[in-house]
Amino acid sequence: MPQQVPTVPAREVPEDAVVLDVREDDEWVAGHIEGATHIPMGQVPARLDDLPEGDPLYVTCRGGGRSARVAAWLNQNGYDAVNVGGGMGEWQDAGRPMVSETGSAPTVA
Repeated sequence: MPQQVPTVPAREVPEDAVVLDVREDDEWVAGHIEGATHIPMGQVPARLDDLPEGDPLYVTCRGGGRSARVAAWLNQNGYDAVNVGGGMGEWQDAGRPMVSETGSAPTVA
């Protein structure tokens, strides 16, 4: 039986939340949550020392699928992780603030 992953809608993520963004580099560059830590999904197990300290740690991706898998894995390995439901797409739709690395208006790629 699959483990239930704690999930919160993007619009309900606290303003002071500690966020881990597990999208790929090009997605991150196009637009992300200011102050978030970026570790692509496939690198998370090898980069545990780079995880930000947060209790809970809010995990996001584009639509919520990758972040749900990472949150489940982190929870199984002793972390307190919450999936950001709907990911960055829902974050943007909710009008939550974003920044980009390109100098252009941030977008969800």
